Amino acid sequence: MDVWITVPTYNEAENIRRLLEAIFKVLPNARVVIVDDNSPDGTAEIVSEMARFDERIHLVRRPGKFGYASAILTGLNYAFERGAQVLGHMDADFSHDPQRLPTLLEALKGSTDIAIGSRYVAGGGVEGWSLYRQILSRGANFLARTLLNLPVRDCTSGFRFYRRDAFAKLQLHRLRVEGYGFLYLSTAWAVWNGLKIAEVPIVFVDRKHGKSKLSRRVIVEAAMALAKVFIWRKTGRWLGKPLID
Repeated sequence: MDVWITVPTYNEAENIRRLLEAIFKVLPNARVVIVDDNSPDGTAEIVSEMARFDERIHLVRRPGKFGYASAILTGLNYAFERGAQVLGHMDADFSHDPQRLPTLLEALKGSTDIAIGSRYVAGGGVEGWSLYRQILSRGANFLARTLLNLPVRDCTSGFRFYRRDAFAKLQLHRLRVEGYGFLYLSTAWAVWNGLKIAEVPIVFVDRKHGKSKLSRRVIVEAAMALAKVFIWRKTGRWLGKPLID
């Protein structure tokens, strides 16, 4: 099985070498696409040097900070164009444990189209989060599930795998939203397109190195996008610019 994993990076020099080593330890035949948004800390330089000696590592350098969703899509499309049969994405900071990658892949067997690493199913959880962060995440997932009528417990997980045909069917480039909004909207889009999703329990561990990319602006944008999608589903009309082409 030709497995490609996209990892978006911005200032992940402290993590990226160890992450790549950990991924290849459990999936030695996988390929990894690092999409770096011009990290000033030298993340891309580290990856470039590793890629010189390891053909499994691919680096896409972007000239600026263009956002999480576009980084994910850039990497997934890069892998798709090179024949990937399974396409995944995960964070660079070890909040997504590489040791869970084989379990996620195993979940794609049978009729499953998408496997999601889930914090909110039996056996899943979080470590190192403040009470505020826990309430924020659980609240966001509750609202997304309720307002968009989704049967998925963790709609905002960025740890997932797609079958090639499922990714092709979804055409995720049609989604015009960033950050957490992209994660729950891509989940909803998969459900609305009739794809089968399996949730695999993971324990999300707060980063130990580097700085979190979560900001108030990201939270507000995700909330506004959720409201717009809910209204569109109820009325058939968008308030402002459509979030789905």
